[in-house]
Amino acid sequence: MKKYLVLIVLLVAGLSACTKIETNTLVKNQADVDDQKIQEYIKANHITVTKDEKTGVYYNVIIPGTDPKPTALSTVKLTYSYKYLNGVSIGSATGAQAKLNTFITGLQVGVLKIGTGGRILLIVPSGQAYGYGSSNGIPGNSVLVYTVDLDGIGTN
Repeated sequence: MKKYLVLIVLLVAGLSACTKIETNTLVKNQADVDDQKIQEYIKANHITVTKDEKTGVYYNVIIPGTDPKPTALSTVKLTYSYKYLNGVSIGSATGAQAKLNTFITGLQVGVLKIGTGGRILLIVPSGQAYGYGSSNGIPGNSVLVYTVDLDGIGTN
């Protein structure tokens, strides 16, 4: 009986490891696909951007704003619009106020780079946006382009 239990535990552990490896491979492959799409978008639209190497988010600080800059735990007031790489608008918000760490990762990365009154262009790979699953009508694996204004920083 103990032999069967050990065999079952090893089998489950082995299958779990395979699933994790496959998932990591899929995420890496999608990041490569996203980066290729972003490179094509940048070239086609003659955009000058910098890549955040840790996250893969591309950005262009249009207006730096004034110090201090927010922290991840700051309450921020944002005005933003966002669209797909093909230019189709998804939506916008004016005066959206919340803790910065409640926004998608790609937006957090960008807003940390500007101060009050600042504006930034962000090209956000799907893994730093909504990932592989659909959300609020946005299909999975969608690369998004944001223009974000930091209207204000509240207290932490």
